[in-house]
Amino acid sequence: MSEETIMAFNGLGMGMGTLSLLSSAKTRSICAENFTGEKGRGGMAPEKGGAARDLGTGWKISPCIRIAAGEEREIANINGPGAIQQIWMTPNNPWRFGILRIYWDGQPTPSVECPIGDFFACGWEKFAPVSSLAVCVNPGSAFNCYWEMPFRKDCRMTFTNIGAEAMTLFYQINYTLTDVLEEAAYFHAQFRRVNPVPYKEVYTILDGVRGQGQYVGTYMAWGVNNSGWWGEGEIKFYFDGDKDWPTICGTGTEDYFCGSYNFENKATKQYQEFTTPYAGLPQVIRPDGVYQSQTRFGMYRWHVTDPIRFEEEMRVTIQALGWRSGGRYLPLQDDIASVAYWYQTLPTAPFPKFPTADELEVV
Repeated sequence: MSEETIMAFNGLGMGMGTLSLLSSAKTRSICAENFTGEKGRGGMAPEKGGAARDLGTGWKISPCIRIAAGEEREIANINGPGAIQQIWMTPNNPWRFGILRIYWDGQPTPSVECPIGDFFACGWEKFAPVSSLAVCVNPGSAFNCYWEMPFRKDCRMTFTNIGAEAMTLFYQINYTLTDVLEEAAYFHAQFRRVNPVPYKEVYTILDGVRGQGQYVGTYMAWGVNNSGWWGEGEIKFYFDGDKDWPTICGTGTEDYFCGSYNFENKATKQYQEFTTPYAGLPQVIRPDGVYQSQTRFGMYRWHVTDPIRFEEEMRVTIQALGWRSGGRYLPLQDDIASVAYWYQTLPTAPFPKFPTADELEVV
């Protein structure tokens, strides 16, 4: 039996071609109507005089949670083995101040640490539709994640409100309890931001990774601080002993995100938004002539069919380059934030110190 078939029988790696196969996996779901995901325990919250006061228990008593300013709330605590298969969330603003963290198999260090909007490829706190295989953003602020996240012992997920006001969070975490293949690695996502990027310095998307795995995606929220084209910079992937020179060197920012020639619609002479299964420029925020003075972009690239595999270590950088007089490149000092997505073996190396609210704020 092939590995793909084994995973299908286990309830992992399900695709349209394997949906008819029977499986011994156990389906479970966590939300505000069933905080533990236990079988047969959903919708049991007692009525307390809210909108369902005329209907009673079972009639949408607890559809969301309220998270106070400065509060960390545990939203999932699952005993494995199993795998997260889909996450849906719809928080209120500001999305940069809601921090998602995921811990695998009892680790004290999170393997996922990211503002909620950026994690779901919507980093500028304004809605933009995303239609991709890994992430979908649907009206009005419906964040959906389809990255498969296997674990062997346990999964713990927290949501922290670092803002000054309480936040409302609707969420659902769909998962399966099932055996996990020995070869299955653990999902990771790391956020970074530099504003502005120092002159003639490259922007680091990811560094410090130790272990075996594969890099599977990049999201970038790019705020331009100069006029003119901003995307001449090359992305570079260093792994397994690469020092000064990378194994993979891109040819331009829009090229890496599967576009070309400035993301420009030649008919309209404007940036052209697009969203596809593997890559997209779903968001272009244009100046309004008053206070919204800078052009801002949201871009994603998922390495679903072309994961970048590493055996020991991984580092990813990108240049910020525009044009200056004389046909010369101009190193830019832009506002750049990113999320790197990858799978690897445990343990997870500690992430860099997470930014403060002031360092995260969209300004």
